[in-house]
Amino acid sequence: MKKHSYLGVSDEGFHNIAYTEWGSSELELPTVICVHGYLRNSRDFDALAYHLSMNGRHVFCPDVAGRGDSSWFAQPHHYNFTQYVSDMTSMIARTHAQQIDWIGTSMGGLIGMMLAALPNSPIKRLVLNDIGPQVPLFGLKRIAKYADTRREFKSVTEAKEYFKLNYAQFGPLTEKQWDTFTANSIEQRADNLYVGRVDPGVKTPKSTTQVISEFFHHPHKALEGILYDIDLWPIWQKVRCPVLVIHGAQSDLLTTQIIKKMQRIHENTHVYTVEDAGHAPALLNTIDHELIEAWLNSDL
Repeated sequence: MKKHSYLGVSDEGFHNIAYTEWGSSELELPTVICVHGYLRNSRDFDALAYHLSMNGRHVFCPDVAGRGDSSWFAQPHHYNFTQYVSDMTSMIARTHAQQIDWIGTSMGGLIGMMLAALPNSPIKRLVLNDIGPQVPLFGLKRIAKYADTRREFKSVTEAKEYFKLNYAQFGPLTEKQWDTFTANSIEQRADNLYVGRVDPGVKTPKSTTQVISEFFHHPHKALEGILYDIDLWPIWQKVRCPVLVIHGAQSDLLTTQIIKKMQRIHENTHVYTVEDAGHAPALLNTIDHELIEAWLNSDL
């Protein structure tokens, strides 16, 4: 694994987007970009990226602005999908690849969906980890509940217990996996307290309504301050590449009804269900890695 960064641009000026790179840059290998969820960071993909890189792929895992090692914005309203799509377009260019495969968890999947729907998109295959073009309001409210919780931890152990409680839907992780998950999620401040590796402006703009409205919702509804389901069906109708949907069977953000509608609209949509996970499967186990690798290698 190597760590790099590149420059993105917003109304605030330039900012750094950090990313990890896995695999050889000397060979023309199939390229994969993995993008994390709303409050997460690129290190969630370490295990998957390692597996794919050891099996002949060149993998890039960026930290979306405000997360991980990437720059923070001074104004929370700059945390929006228009900005994320712009920054991830630069990530694609950074790979120098003509075609890429995209693996996105939750928010990362929505960004990938938007990019895949554009004309002449370089995304040849799209993996959506427990996300679709419609996200129910009750799932958004659950995310907003813990997104509005600004936490400080006195110890790594305290942080680990918090993550085990709030991310239980990731599935049954081993203690070692929870240790790694925790270490990748926090950093120690000068006052010796531990905090999440995410800008508080991402988690707690002016209100829960603003978190949801600005981050997920249609702009007209956002102006009205109304909470409602994400509805990206018009975008989904424009996706042409093969899609693998990874579904946490206990998910409150991706239902079987939504998946069936996705398949009716886009016939080349395949589904892999993780029975013991909700939103979203952690993708830390070898069986998941091998399934994703096999699908990327398959003839569709």
